[in-house]
Amino acid sequence: MEYRNTSSWNVMISLHMQHGRVDLARGQFERMSERDIVTWNSMIAGYNQLGHDFDALCTFSNMLRDSLLLPDKFTFINALSACANLEMLKLGKQIHARIASTNFNTYGPVGNALISMYAKSGGVQIAQKIVEQSGISRLDIIAFTSLLDGYVKLGDLKPARQIFDSLKDRDVVAWTAIIVGYLQNGLNTDAVELFRLMVRDGPKPNNFTLAAMLSVSSSLTSLNHGKEIHAIAIRTGQASLVSVNNALITMYARVGSINCARKVFNRIYWFRDIVSWTSMIMALAQHGLGEEALEHFEKLLAAGIKPDHITYVGVLSACTHVGLVEQGSRYYNMMKDFHKIEPTLSHYALMVDLLGRAGLIQEAYDFIEKMLIEPDVVTWGSLLSSCKVYKNVDLGKVAAERLLLIDPDNSGAYSALANLYSVCGKWDDAAKIRKLMKDGGVKKEQGISWVQIKNKFHVFGAEDGLHPQKDEIYKMMAKIWEDIKKMGFVPDTQSVLHDLEEEVKEQMLRHHSEKLAIAFALISTPENTTLRIMKNLRVCNDCHSAIKFISKLSGREIIVRDATRFHHFKDGFCSCRDYW
Repeated sequence: MEYRNTSSWNVMISLHMQHGRVDLARGQFERMSERDIVTWNSMIAGYNQLGHDFDALCTFSNMLRDSLLLPDKFTFINALSACANLEMLKLGKQIHARIASTNFNTYGPVGNALISMYAKSGGVQIAQKIVEQSGISRLDIIAFTSLLDGYVKLGDLKPARQIFDSLKDRDVVAWTAIIVGYLQNGLNTDAVELFRLMVRDGPKPNNFTLAAMLSVSSSLTSLNHGKEIHAIAIRTGQASLVSVNNALITMYARVGSINCARKVFNRIYWFRDIVSWTSMIMALAQHGLGEEALEHFEKLLAAGIKPDHITYVGVLSACTHVGLVEQGSRYYNMMKDFHKIEPTLSHYALMVDLLGRAGLIQEAYDFIEKMLIEPDVVTWGSLLSSCKVYKNVDLGKVAAERLLLIDPDNSGAYSALANLYSVCGKWDDAAKIRKLMKDGGVKKEQGISWVQIKNKFHVFGAEDGLHPQKDEIYKMMAKIWEDIKKMGFVPDTQSVLHDLEEEVKEQMLRHHSEKLAIAFALISTPENTTLRIMKNLRVCNDCHSAIKFISKLSGREIIVRDATRFHHFKDGFCSCRDYW
């Protein structure tokens, strides 16, 4: 063009921004001799829509300083949107004051932008006042959703639900926002009920809704619920999306169905991304299938996909669970030297765990001493746990002391040190640690196990007498105990870390929470049904040995998820090969 007017320049700037060419748009903006309000709005809106919110606000500031032009509604809307994204409440209030001083109409889009800004930036009460002043009928779905999100962030779900219920036309964004709100506040049951209402009466769930609900299945460890969400994903056409399949892999792994996770992974052969590979590697590692996890990692490398730091968490975890010390060290060095990924605390803790589990306690301690960042509770906890297994009192004391310096109220550190003294026969030292706990008001985490029967969760503690079927459960457990002893099972009374008579120790062992959960599951499910037991702490040696015998006695597969991994018991054997 021989002659370019302001409109010509504006069109080109707008087009460049639409296609993500920020540098070209900025270059043309700087070459313009005259700019009108459209020019400034194109730059501010472009920056905002492309995630360059700080640049958007700088441009807005420059406009106010260098130009005689007055902002219009589009200027204010995009500037407020940038403030919302950056959660800059103070600047957002200044823009609001500017709007008010110019007697600008705050109904409609500008009012919606103000509500979104306040709701996202921590000023949800102000947003609510604007709603009350402007009237609900004037607000759009984005403003409602922002207000709802604001209350969710505060954990105040009552007004959030009232806002949601007041919406006449609820789109998938609003439904997903309130469901995620319940999830973030630990109200999983409410989230499930609302999701089922959405499936029945609302819009079709999208991939974000399904991913959120699959996380519920994972946290509830409910295979039935996970399969229900999977079926909905298939019916709504979302099952073809990679993001949904990635969430399915994680869900199936966490509820104990590694075979289903494999099937989902194999089905997305042509569409796997780094998240797909990482999810599957993590899943296999969690189930103790370390060699298979490493095979997948090698295939990932062969496919030319660059692993990230999370992928290496899965790889090191896989090595840790099966004792592959040499391979783990090699992959750790590959991560640093070849892929140039700086180790995080997760990587460091896994390396300490890898060495410690293999009995290389001194090497694990030396590794901690050479760490480039300050070790955390998890790192010292890993060393302390290994010290207990291998009865290394000296380094165990060091690990516990360093852990308690970071977290003085950490009950796990006290318990682990007391248990270490107990397994070494130092009963007086163990008693002193337990007294320190009591005097300091530090409460030990109670071990519990739970099992889902017909969509209902049944929770058990050690020596539990609260279940309505306790008499049947204890009778079944007594029979199982005698039967497995006839098969050759010998109770490991050293697992009772108190100085008691052998007979008392054996009775305590018989009534551990996971054994009671298994006894209940056996009397509550048909023959040949797989039992899935969840536990919040590490399974003890006696329970691990007993469950191997129970799996052979009952002819059942028993899947136990403890605090660190899954154990698959079948025909008298465990998938962990007694290394956990």
